[in-house]
Amino acid sequence: MLQTLTRMPAEMSSESRRKLLNAVTDLFLLDRDPSQESKEHYGDIALRSLPHLGGDDRRQYAESVAETQTLPRQVAVSLANDADAGVARLVLKLSPVLTDTDLAAIAVSQTQAHLAAIAERARLSEGVTDILVERGDSRVLRTVSGNEGAQFSDHGFDRLLQRGGDDTEVSEALSRRSDLSPQRAQRVLRIMEQMADQSERNQDVETLAKQARQQRLEVKLLLSDLRAKTRTLDDVVLMLAEEDRAFHLAQVIATSAEITNEQALRVLMQRDVSGIAVLARILELGKSTFHAVLELRARRLYFKAKDIEDDLRDYVQLDMATAERTMRFLRLKTKVS
Repeated sequence: MLQTLTRMPAEMSSESRRKLLNAVTDLFLLDRDPSQESKEHYGDIALRSLPHLGGDDRRQYAESVAETQTLPRQVAVSLANDADAGVARLVLKLSPVLTDTDLAAIAVSQTQAHLAAIAERARLSEGVTDILVERGDSRVLRTVSGNEGAQFSDHGFDRLLQRGGDDTEVSEALSRRSDLSPQRAQRVLRIMEQMADQSERNQDVETLAKQARQQRLEVKLLLSDLRAKTRTLDDVVLMLAEEDRAFHLAQVIATSAEITNEQALRVLMQRDVSGIAVLARILELGKSTFHAVLELRARRLYFKAKDIEDDLRDYVQLDMATAERTMRFLRLKTKVS
């Protein structure tokens, strides 16, 4: 069927193309493991249709496929390179099929709005962050400096301090990072001291690094307590969520659910709540605990109070059987990859 649909008449209207693309997309997304041939035919339809759609239609399409793991890579690349940053944003932030090479090419050539979306990804390699800190404006620098999933090369960290070190938000974001080495902590502290009053310059240069080490140790101890059953998972998740420690919360969830840290962080911070709701149900987190997780997400992703109420209501109604089926699929994908 997809092969037949690729032979679209050239005179099709934009509205006809939009309806066709939506219909074919619905069919394509039903197949969790499409063949290479199906992906090629679907990709051909999408790439032919997108240039004829208006901005709103492209944006709606991008939102519907941004997190799709089976999306043909060239479709994701096309959406991510869209001149309208509103179309590209969620794909740049969430798409699992974009490679570091794709992201680097986009970061080199596209707008600051595109760079800001890349800076929000759950994981960023050193090569990509090098480009972000070289080309990014203050918004990009603030975002990437606070992104716990962003890795910095020595050169990238140097450039970040050179370009954004005098920005209080950048310096404070760096100071809160859990992966800050003593050497980097000392440099960040030196910059913060230069911006502070003389009375605040007696702070120990090891304070920031010590704080980061203490937090890493604390997470290890929390995981040990969970294994020994001296703490409940609800207590640990509630504490980390209320302290807004998304990266450490993802570590605890990943260990408890037997998935990777990257998967847990992605599920925790993606806009679609279904993934973290399934994990929470599998882990049998209580209503008040999941409410704290939703509040953390709201602070990070700017959700409204009404969204929290709706998501909490849906969570209470989520049955364990559905959650277990979804989780089995996720774990299978992890083993295959």
